[in-house]
Amino acid sequence: MDGLVDEIGLVIPPLLIIVGLLGIVVPVLPGLLLILGGVLLWAALEGGTTAWLIFAASLLVAVIGWVLQYTLPGKRMRDRGVSSSTLAIAVLVGIVGFFVVPVVGAIIGFVLAIFVVEYLRSKDTALAWERTKHALVAVLHSMGIELAAGLTIAALFVGGLVAT
Repeated sequence: MDGLVDEIGLVIPPLLIIVGLLGIVVPVLPGLLLILGGVLLWAALEGGTTAWLIFAASLLVAVIGWVLQYTLPGKRMRDRGVSSSTLAIAVLVGIVGFFVVPVVGAIIGFVLAIFVVEYLRSKDTALAWERTKHALVAVLHSMGIELAAGLTIAALFVGGLVAT
């Protein structure tokens, strides 16, 4: 039984981290959550202070990543004139879009909803398109923040492997 636990500890945590990183780039899976789950599984199987400190640091990085991911791009869009109500509608349409067109539907729905709402609000195609571009850049920044957090956690995990 001990050999099976060792094999699980060698294969599953890195696999979860890799799948999580892919889930960030192709937003189908909860990327940071899978990465964090991989580190948690490793810490639970490895045991010891170092493993749990690596998990604690990973959790901190994930929380900071989540906070930054949802605050910075939203603030930037609001600063560029995209209202909070527009963002709320865009998020709802993005969620629906995710189920209508798997994988890319969320992004398409989000961006399209911003264009439509901003056009209806301003009756100015150029202004609506400008705000839509800001939204698209914000989505890419959000993904970049999440990817940076995920890669940082992956590096912590590798450091933990070396240290233990």
